[in-house]
Amino acid sequence: MYKNILAFCLIIVIGNSLLGQITNDNQSRINRGEDLNVLYRNEESFGLFIHSATGIGLTYRRGHQLNRDVKRMFEIELSNFKHAKERRAISIYNASNSKNYIYGKVNSLLLLRAGIGYKNIIYRRSDKKNIEIRYLAFGGATIAFAKPIYLEIRYNDSISTEMYNPDLHNTGNIYGKSDFFTGFGKTKLRPALYLKTGLSFDFASRYNEVKSIETGVIMDAYPIAIEIMAFNPNRNLLFSLYLKMIWGRKWI
Repeated sequence: MYKNILAFCLIIVIGNSLLGQITNDNQSRINRGEDLNVLYRNEESFGLFIHSATGIGLTYRRGHQLNRDVKRMFEIELSNFKHAKERRAISIYNASNSKNYIYGKVNSLLLLRAGIGYKNIIYRRSDKKNIEIRYLAFGGATIAFAKPIYLEIRYNDSISTEMYNPDLHNTGNIYGKSDFFTGFGKTKLRPALYLKTGLSFDFASRYNEVKSIETGVIMDAYPIAIEIMAFNPNRNLLFSLYLKMIWGRKWI
């Protein structure tokens, strides 16, 4: 009888040991991001992007997996925006590259966006070598910081720093661009709404990581048209194509 009890105890001990080892192995696989079947419900990522309006930008996103296919995301984005007709000019009074300016540019734009969106799976990866493809759509609010352009204007033998006025300033009296920080106090805020749609291609080697390339189009709609370049119509709608690289992490 004692032998049977001892054997039973050994079975319990060995079984618990094996079960614990299996549990630890599974947990280690999850921690290393090697288990494809785990649903990571939380995500955080950062991104760098370029866009067709000759600009660059930064992105921060925080996401939550709603179900197996749909992810809800919150994003904050900061980027500049340039007019397609911007061209550098050289003053007839100063051939130095340091004094190059954009002739006709009235305002420089910095855009701050905050919105909510969804990413839906189009193609699900079956192993680490595959790429997961998602369709995305975002919408939210934009604040445009429109800083007026200041130039150095030549009057006979003196030079004056003035806000660019297309009715007064031309290639005959513009000496060059002013200091970068000149005019910050005159910056105006322009609210808008934005929409974004695109595709995301995730190629992370671990399932708890985010490494993806994203491409799409962004539209900002302003109730009051923004003036960027003189001698061109003011614009209520600003469009740009973008290409973004994203890094981040996922957790349960």
